[in-house]
Amino acid sequence: MSSLVCVWRIVGVFIILFMQDVRATDCTCELTNGEKPFPKDKLLSVETSAVKCNQNIQSAKVSEEASLRLGLHKRLLQLQDDVSALEREDDGALYGAVSLRIIELELAEILQLISRLNRTHDIHQSLGAHVNATMQQVKAELKQLEEFDHMQIAQKLEENKRLQRSLAQCQEELQATPPPPTPPPRTCPQGRLVRVDGPRTYTITQYGTSYHYGSWGQDPKPAAGKQGWYWLIPLTSSNAFANYVRQYNSLSALVAGVGPIDVSIASANPTTNTIQGPNVVMYGDALYYECYNSPSVCRFNLTSRQVTTAALPANTAFNNKFPFCHLAACYVYTDMDLLTDDSGVWVVYTSAEYYGNVMLSQVESGDVPRLVRTIKTSLHKRTATNTFMACGVLYATRYVDKETEEIFYSFDTHTGLERYDLDIRFKKMQPDVHSLNYNPSDHKLYVYGNSYAISYDAIFE
Repeated sequence: MSSLVCVWRIVGVFIILFMQDVRATDCTCELTNGEKPFPKDKLLSVETSAVKCNQNIQSAKVSEEASLRLGLHKRLLQLQDDVSALEREDDGALYGAVSLRIIELELAEILQLISRLNRTHDIHQSLGAHVNATMQQVKAELKQLEEFDHMQIAQKLEENKRLQRSLAQCQEELQATPPPPTPPPRTCPQGRLVRVDGPRTYTITQYGTSYHYGSWGQDPKPAAGKQGWYWLIPLTSSNAFANYVRQYNSLSALVAGVGPIDVSIASANPTTNTIQGPNVVMYGDALYYECYNSPSVCRFNLTSRQVTTAALPANTAFNNKFPFCHLAACYVYTDMDLLTDDSGVWVVYTSAEYYGNVMLSQVESGDVPRLVRTIKTSLHKRTATNTFMACGVLYATRYVDKETEEIFYSFDTHTGLERYDLDIRFKKMQPDVHSLNYNPSDHKLYVYGNSYAISYDAIFE
């Protein structure tokens, strides 16, 4: 209300006095407002009238009449019961006289209630007429006050109220079916994985059959000048440890075993921060792998030759506590699995506190790796032989027989959808899959098993 009082439209400003005091530099001005003053008193009067009307029709007054009606109803029922009793039990003597006296008293009380009810009704009629007259007066005064609403605030408020009522009515009548949810944006244009073709590459490495366990592949985000290069890591100590990475500038060089470039991680094998287990990946010219004798992810920068680490959560299993397995055997030192996809590097692991179920964390691929996102699944790690990532979806494989491996499980990190019914099978050239990783740059699966380097085409649609 104060905002309406304060809204003045100044039609004319007349300076009628301008004096400068000899002893000061202050100026004095007098303003004359040509508009009629806002009738604040009338507004207060309207508000007072509305409050009084509200008080005059309070529920207490209405409930008085309702109480009298209820009391009259109960007395009439009681009178009916007493008359019925008299008709049944009248002996024509003392009992009948007493009963008649009781009925007379009840009739007198009923007549009093009727009289009070009539008076109350008359009062309410008079009150209603008075309230009606007052409201008509208030209505007329409000119309006069609307003339002072230069900004049409009251009018707009009323229009908004009408629109809100209309909108609520439309919503109730239409009950429109909400549109289907918009799927989150995906970074994988090729769609979902439907099959695996191949193998496309099947070759023994230049080491022959000396090292059964290892890994190989391409860098999805290679350094300048290394496009088309391949890397190879045989576990040269106890089928479990390695301390260098071998690189070839082409696939034909790897198959022929010519022109290898070795980059050493450490002089000893094994030792602190060397490679433990076959599940190694390369991303951004850096190796990511399970640190030796530690529940940590190691990152080896091939340019600076520096190793940095990221510790996994407390009580993460390592040193063959929860390796990948099938019914006949387990793959040693596969407690952790490093993965790459379109979004970067991931790590699979578990702990006894999570009952051996797979946990998945995204690894920030900076100079110092760190975990930035962790997801828990219902997949028990020992029921799988390997895992890989493609387009934000975790896939798991299992051993079917010596010639067949099955991709049976998926977990979509975008939607949280978990499936155990994929049934995507592919032909194995060797009985075991010791390491498996997906390369988003060429859409291939890279497998190392029983000393052989093998690749397959991942088919999406």
